[in-house]
Amino acid sequence: MTPTLNQLHEYRTATDTPLFSGLPGDVAVSFEFFPPKSEKMEDQLWDAVTRLKPLDPSFVSVTYGAGGSTRERTHATVARIIGEAKLPAAAHLTCVAASKAEIREVAEQYWEAGVRHIVALRGDAGEPGAPFTPHPEGYASAADLVSGLKAIAPFEISVAAYPETHPDAVSPQADIDNLKRKLDAGATRAISQFFFSAETFFRFRDACAAAGIDAPILPGILPVTNVAQARKFASACGAEIPAWMDGLFEGLDEQPAARQLIAATIAAELCRRLYAGGVRDFHFYTLNRPELAYAICHLLGKRPHNVALAGEAA
Repeated sequence: MTPTLNQLHEYRTATDTPLFSGLPGDVAVSFEFFPPKSEKMEDQLWDAVTRLKPLDPSFVSVTYGAGGSTRERTHATVARIIGEAKLPAAAHLTCVAASKAEIREVAEQYWEAGVRHIVALRGDAGEPGAPFTPHPEGYASAADLVSGLKAIAPFEISVAAYPETHPDAVSPQADIDNLKRKLDAGATRAISQFFFSAETFFRFRDACAAAGIDAPILPGILPVTNVAQARKFASACGAEIPAWMDGLFEGLDEQPAARQLIAATIAAELCRRLYAGGVRDFHFYTLNRPELAYAICHLLGKRPHNVALAGEAA
């Protein structure tokens, strides 16, 4: 009997080289954390930083709550990472509910604390579906914020990119044009919102190149263990959770270990496909949990730069 196309695909899968066989570890990685709200969460965050430090990240970033709601905690967390972990740390900063003078004050405090890298974002209003309204004396866009920060100090600046288009954008091309404005204003790189299809990222990368964007675009990787939480994140940023992913997590509400395994498998396969497409720089949204990001980096061939330190963190 003549095999079908699907059967031929399965036959090839049966004999292909294992996905993660022999990868040389020629990747750069970075990690995002959020500032802790309690002493217990502080311990969890610091455990994550300690466990991921041996992977020698290019940088780590710390998020900033809507309307500056985590301003002090973000500052304290970034300062501690720089001072104690000796890692290059980037602080998130948004335009929301802040005047230019207030943003200058925050940026100057960051510079004095040794922060040389800022993730500059327009930010959201905080209420789902609420439109962004600039502060009357503030910055109206992320591009304006980048220009303002560059005038304050020679910060390295990262900005956000949206492979599936920002919900507020009038069109995919308009969104890419906005990304170019941010980069032209002085940003060094873009970090993408999370996505679950390598083809989505490749198409976006091609569209950016066609628009004259040549700055690095780091794919943002979110290992999903809680589909409901991921769906909430996705609805806010325009990302799509494919139906097949829902199917893989179905029936596992009371099986956390199985969810972890499936989450790692999905994210690792995505990273391997991105690697095959030429990506060598990955940004992981850790949610302050290091296990999955560490495992995926290991599969990609990334090994601790100091084995003794890695053992102490285990």
